[in-house]
Order: sequence, then structure tokens, then C-alpha cells
Amino acid sequence: MSCPRSLPPSKTSVRRRDSRAGACAGVLLASLTTLFGLGALHPAPAVAAPAPSAQTPVTAVVPAAAQPQGRTRVTAAVLSLDGGSRAPLLYGQDALYDTASIVKVDILAALLLQAQDAGRPLTTRERALAEPMIRTSDNAAANALWREIGQAAGLEAANKRLGLTSTKGGHGPKWGLTRTTASDQIRLLRSVFDRDATSKTVPALDKGSQTYVQTLMSRVSSDQAWGVSTASGAGYALKNGWLQRTASGLWDVNSVGRVTVDGHRYLVTVLSDGSASMSDGISLVERTARQAVTAAASAAVQGKT
Repeated sequence: MSCPRSLPPSKTSVRRRDSRAGACAGVLLASLTTLFGLGALHPAPAVAAPAPSAQTPVTAVVPAAAQPQGRTRVTAAVLSLDGGSRAPLLYGQDALYDTASIVKVDILAALLLQAQDAGRPLTTRERALAEPMIRTSDNAAANALWREIGQAAGLEAANKRLGLTSTKGGHGPKWGLTRTTASDQIRLLRSVFDRDATSKTVPALDKGSQTYVQTLMSRVSSDQAWGVSTASGAGYALKNGWLQRTASGLWDVNSVGRVTVDGHRYLVTVLSDGSASMSDGISLVERTARQAVTAAASAAVQGKT
């Protein structure tokens, strides 16, 4: 089976998505009540979570009820970077999802680790590939760098150092079919945005590498500034991923990044699959991101009172 490719949406497709979202707002609001409810959000009582890792244990899981259309799944994880618990709140089941193009952040992290090990900066060619890979989600650039890092084996070697425990690289050239979890994506984001990501040890990515990835994620092209950014009241840095599965015709839509809300910084990951269209998947991801960040902020306030 050929690997479904994630193609960047055109500005026209984004306008269509916005129009569809406006027209179908009532339907989406109703269907998503099964995930979080329509009122002010508060994390539900914690239930048993998947076995946490030492790097970022999961402290709470909010179970998601039946998803829209019966086949759609969504999971979100949120971690505050400004004090408090160093563990994320998890919404939904921490199941495996296809990464689609969010794996491009992981590919770049692996490339940077390999360059650090060699005691060198990225070459001019590597930068010329890395920048469009993140900013415009260029697939040809990702193909080249996937081969350079050693495909799945290279990715997984880097992920051991970055603290990821459940991510498995796609077979052969199929980087978009890498499988990951929401909590693993929080671990990856911590390696990029958090200098204390590995507790008392020095983070695997040095400061220069972290800054480079952060800069690219904060400068994604305007037609890709959707997803977790809708939860942000100020600055954001993100990477989105989307692909349509050949066998089912359904869509995987994901978004990961850092957002700032009321002066507080959060790492946010939202993974989904089974949407009937890309626009439906984007709407689900964006609503879930807003709901999850609101719930995390509320939990943080309650924890201080």
C-alpha cells in the first residue's frame, strides 16, 4: 500500500473550511458534546492512565465518550511550562495515531542531534530542506531528510534520547505513517521548548538547536496557522499534519505546539483520526485544543486555591 501523502491546504481550501465551519457550527457543537461538554470545562476525576514514563508522567485522564460519526477519535494533552506539575493533563485515551506531517518536527530534532554528535552545525543544504519542511510542510524536503537521518531507525534512536517511549517510525519511506501518542508528542515538545525537559540532566537538544526549531515553528506559513494556535491569545509555535487514508477515505488531522494564553505558556498536542473530511478534522482539532487548554488553565487555578 502506498503511503498517503499530506499535502498543504491552499488558501482557497482554508477559506472553504472556514465557510463550512461557520455553516455547520451548530452540528459540530452538538456532536462534540460527547468529548468535553459545552459548558465551562473542568478535568473529570482521574482514571487509570497508561503506564507513564519518568520524563513526563500522565497525572490525569479525562475519558472521551463516543466520538462523532462513531469512528472518529481524538486525544489531547496539555502541559503548563510555567510552574506547577511537570506532568501533562491527558484528555481521551492515550492511543496510537498516525503522525502525518507532525513527524517533521521529530525528523528535524533527529537531524539536529546527529549534527550535535558530529560537532557541527547544519549544512546549508540541510537548512534549505529543514526550513520549508517545517514552515510550509514541504514533503520533498521531508523525504530527503528522512533518508538522511536513517529513516525509522534513525528516528527511533533519537527518540530514545528525547524521552519518547511509544513512537514507532513508518516503514521504509513512509514517514507519514509513523505512529505516536499524545503524551509522546508532549515529550517531544518539551525537548524543543523546555530547558528542564530531562530534569537534572542537560536536554538532548542544545540551546541553539532548540531555538532553531522554535523559530521555524513560530513562522509557519499563514495558510497553515490553524490547529492548536486557535487556543492561543498571543504568540504560538506549531506544526500541523493531515492525510487521507486510502482504504477508508477518512482523514487523520493533528496539531502540536506551544501556545500562550493570559501570559501563561502551554504545550498542546491534539491527535485525531476518522474524520469524514479535512475540514471536519480541523474543526474537531481546533475545538478540542481550545477546550483542553481552558480545562488545564482552570485546573491550574484550582490547584492554587
